[in-house]
Amino acid sequence: MPKDDSPTHRAINTWAKEDRPREKMLLKGCDALSEAELLAILLGSGTTGRSAVAVAQDILASVDYNLHELGRRTVAELRRIKGVGEAKAITIAAALELGRRRQVADLRERPRITCSRDAYNVIAATLIDRHHEEFWLLLLNRANEVIARERLSSGGAHATVVDAKMVFKIALDGRASALIAVHNHPGGSLQPSQADIALTHRLEAAGRLLQLPLLDHLIVSEKGYYSFADEGVLSS
Repeated sequence: MPKDDSPTHRAINTWAKEDRPREKMLLKGCDALSEAELLAILLGSGTTGRSAVAVAQDILASVDYNLHELGRRTVAELRRIKGVGEAKAITIAAALELGRRRQVADLRERPRITCSRDAYNVIAATLIDRHHEEFWLLLLNRANEVIARERLSSGGAHATVVDAKMVFKIALDGRASALIAVHNHPGGSLQPSQADIALTHRLEAAGRLLQLPLLDHLIVSEKGYYSFADEGVLSS
């Protein structure tokens, strides 16, 4: 059988310089690298007979090349992949968490909400990888700019308990002029339950009395989002 001399089966230091992930990044920039090559840089090294890129490809294959799913993997789950020890698993988990935080860092600039997509973009990176349900509030000022993101509650895989009184206490304490409710469905479904609909109507009614309107309620998952306002569930 002929020897396989493809880069995957040879040590990275024997590759052409422009094909080595680190050197390739320096020469051509981050955009020129594949996801496996970027992951290989985090790994730093492979194992006996397998390059870092080959191990990276195994990692991606384990999540069907879905980066959102990779972001849901714990350190313990990553360590089950051959060639990934504790240090490599921690490095990968830390890099993915840093990426999530970068996606929400522009909140310091008070992004303005003009539609449901804007609200989704502000909160999605925080919620779509969660294994349990969480309920969050986006607090808005009079210009519909997000002035705070507040987690109200955290529950199990299927539900979380929400106290309407606490919702408006947080909004009033935060000097909000309006709010948007957001919760995730870890299972991926974007369909609201009857409990979701009932809660939305309660929050809308309370907001009307307090002159602190509920502008929308979003359900988010890795598949996208459902907007109660867009779907006509909210009357205002």
